[in-house]
Amino acid sequence: MDGQNQLDQEIKLIHERNRRVEAEKAWELSWLRRLFISLVTYITAGIWLVLINDTSPWLKSLVPTVGYLFSTLSIPILKKWWIIHRFK
Repeated sequence: MDGQNQLDQEIKLIHERNRRVEAEKAWELSWLRRLFISLVTYITAGIWLVLINDTSPWLKSLVPTVGYLFSTLSIPILKKWWIIHRFK
């Protein structure tokens, strides 16, 4: 039964690893993460533009923020297209 116990332990470790990987992937795709990064980007860009005395700093801070959000929406679509055409 020692071999069976070892197999059971290995299966348990694989399941635990899979749960961690699934959680990491869910975080990478989560809207909470996207919105948090967007907020930090907006605030950082806004502060920088204020410090250099640019005009309309908070309006201009929307450019990198929207660009980031757009990239998170378009990349999964591009990835799906790439996978379909790469592995035909």
